[in-house]
Amino acid sequence: MKDLLMYLAQSLVDDPSAVVISEKESENSTVFEVKVAADDMGKIIGKQGKNAQAIRTIMKAASSKENKRVIVEIV
Repeated sequence: MKDLLMYLAQSLVDDPSAVVISEKESENSTVFEVKVAADDMGKIIGKQGKNAQAIRTIMKAASSKENKRVIVEIV
C-alpha cells in the first residue's frame, strides 16, 4: 500500500526525492501522511482537489481486499 502511494505521489511532483510518507496503523484503519516540497503542494492537491481525491479513491480501492480503512492526509 505504501509503495503504491509513493509511486502515485512521486509521479505527480517535480521533486520526487522530497516525497516522504509516514504510516500510522491502528486496529482497522491506516493513516498515511504525505509530505512534499512546498513548490509541489499544488501539484499533489490538483485543481479543486481533484488529484488528492483521485489518490484517495485509488488507495480506498486497493485497501478493500484487506478490509481496512485507508486515510490519506496531505501535510
